[in-house]
Amino acid sequence: MVHEARADRASGGEPPTPQRTAGQRSARLPRDERRAQLLAAAQEVFVANGYHGAAMDEIAETAHVSKPVLYQHFPSKRELYLALLDSHLASLTDLMLGALSSTTDNDERVQAVMRAYYRFIASDDQAHRLVFESDLINDPDVSSRLETFNKTFADAVARVIAEDTKLPHLEAQLLGRGLAGMAQVSARYWLETDGNLDLDVASDLIYRLAWRGISRFPKES
Repeated sequence: MVHEARADRASGGEPPTPQRTAGQRSARLPRDERRAQLLAAAQEVFVANGYHGAAMDEIAETAHVSKPVLYQHFPSKRELYLALLDSHLASLTDLMLGALSSTTDNDERVQAVMRAYYRFIASDDQAHRLVFESDLINDPDVSSRLETFNKTFADAVARVIAEDTKLPHLEAQLLGRGLAGMAQVSARYWLETDGNLDLDVASDLIYRLAWRGISRFPKES
């Protein structure tokens, strides 16, 4: 047997590479990559089961890591959920503010905001469901984060409205909240149409409804 093994090595033969068995944990990754992997797995489990129905065991299994590895990055399910929420709200905030700053024409700004919001949902409806349809939405830490996002979005829209209509600050803020709510509610309904209504058609309908209302407000002479 020793002579055979030596002969194999002499002829260039190599022992077979071990194959990963089913359920074997994933290889070591850089911290940022591992964190992204865990967040993706957590989102899948949270959206499927809700926050209260999700288990860290299932998240670890979905990510193909051990529970100790999961807990090294996120000490609790709550911290894992809040990290996901923060990530999605930061992305959505950047998207909305980017749309508002994409042009100096206020008509086009409203159109850009509506289209950006719909495209965010179309690109990742799981993210939208996790943010706006969570069974943890009444939790103080969650609701405060949502209020920060809504206020940032509405205030940015209100500045555009005030500039265009010359309305007082509080009145413009109220309209900004209304416009932000219009985007959220209509986009959530659009998701339920399962692609039967084109994204650009849907967002354009809501944009025209919003702009025709806002543009009717009188401006100071």
